[in-house]
Amino acid sequence: MSDKTAEKIITPPNSTQQFVDVEEVKDGIVILKGGSLRAVIMVAGINFELKSEEEQDIITGAYQDFLNSLDFSVQIIIHSRKLNIDNYLRKMEEVRSREPNELLRNQIDEYIAFVRGFVKENEIMTKTFFVVVPYEAGGAEAIRKGVMDFVPFLSSKKKSDKKKTESREQGVIQLRQRIDQVASGLERIGLRAVPLNDEELIELYYNLYNPETTEKELPKKETSPNPES
Repeated sequence: MSDKTAEKIITPPNSTQQFVDVEEVKDGIVILKGGSLRAVIMVAGINFELKSEEEQDIITGAYQDFLNSLDFSVQIIIHSRKLNIDNYLRKMEEVRSREPNELLRNQIDEYIAFVRGFVKENEIMTKTFFVVVPYEAGGAEAIRKGVMDFVPFLSSKKKSDKKKTESREQGVIQLRQRIDQVASGLERIGLRAVPLNDEELIELYYNLYNPETTEKELPKKETSPNPES
């Protein structure tokens, strides 16, 4: 076997991280490799069909007003996934282990078996709703950078790094203003909206990039919205 063939075999494949556009998650903001920023807001769902005709008209009108109030694009994501009851069943087993009454222990065993069998035979899906709020890097600053590329002796790495930091800080400020605007607009429709924190963002992105794996539940927060059934 030639050296080139051996090298081809033992060289590990490229890391999947190079295909992920996320550079960092910090302070509830996703920083993309190109410098653009994203925030993700989890939104409570409402059952529109159960509303009266008058309520539906009010919701539709408020939604139109919300969209017209935005001077930037947003992305609406509906994330469907299989219901994961592993943690719930583990808690029930812990309750059973602490139960001194044998009759109640048997009833808990039957309940656990019933729930496990029901979920196995019936694919139960849960839906979570998100609004992605963007801030795009570039604009006039990108044009100026392009001009400076043609005059390298005028450029300075130190100044460039400083401008990059200042630009990102300004972007974060504008993005947070957009988050507040979107959240307040959704609340006027009657929807609860909560921005995701770092841990929740990482878990969401992990689940989106790994749909075939067993998905974990998003961390519970007292203020987190729960979609209505």
